[in-house]
Amino acid sequence: MKELKESLPSTFTTETSRAHGVHPRDLYAWRDDGLIIELSRGVFRRADAPPASYPDMIAVAHRAPRAIVCCMSAAAIHDLTDEMPPSAQIAVPKRSHTPVITYPPVTVFRFDEATFDLGLTSFEAGPGEPVRIYDAARTVVDLMRFRRRLGEPIAHAALHRYLTGPGARPALLLDYAEALGTFGPMRVALDIASAR
Repeated sequence: MKELKESLPSTFTTETSRAHGVHPRDLYAWRDDGLIIELSRGVFRRADAPPASYPDMIAVAHRAPRAIVCCMSAAAIHDLTDEMPPSAQIAVPKRSHTPVITYPPVTVFRFDEATFDLGLTSFEAGPGEPVRIYDAARTVVDLMRFRRRLGEPIAHAALHRYLTGPGARPALLLDYAEALGTFGPMRVALDIASAR
């Protein structure tokens, strides 16, 4: 128990606990005693850690460190939608290994390497625990790119919320849309939204 309080971060992996000299037997005893909570296979959170706003996103970030929260999950975090996706939606580069995560449920999008980091930022999923996410403008453009898969009404509603929110940058939407190959649909959607 002493090692738990003194050395392990709020959220950690089995590998991190081993690096801190914790025997797997002790780790699972802590879990069974309720001192730690298993968020996902091999990802644990101390029971005494400050509450996390997005524990599922923290778990996914530990399981797939290169992944970026995208699409509906990013829209929900940026308050661009009231829809709650049934799974955490993450992007990985096309040529990388696809993470296999059974819990929490995950939907993986494969994005082109050349534009993978476009619009990359982070948000605090728990106190002092940043998680990679696409910014609001990139999220709107991605929803427009995947409007047939995720729903056209969702893409247009997110665009409307983005444009009426603080710090809206329509020109940035077009820059991202051009880089991501969806300039035409984005331009039309912006024209319709501005005509209202």
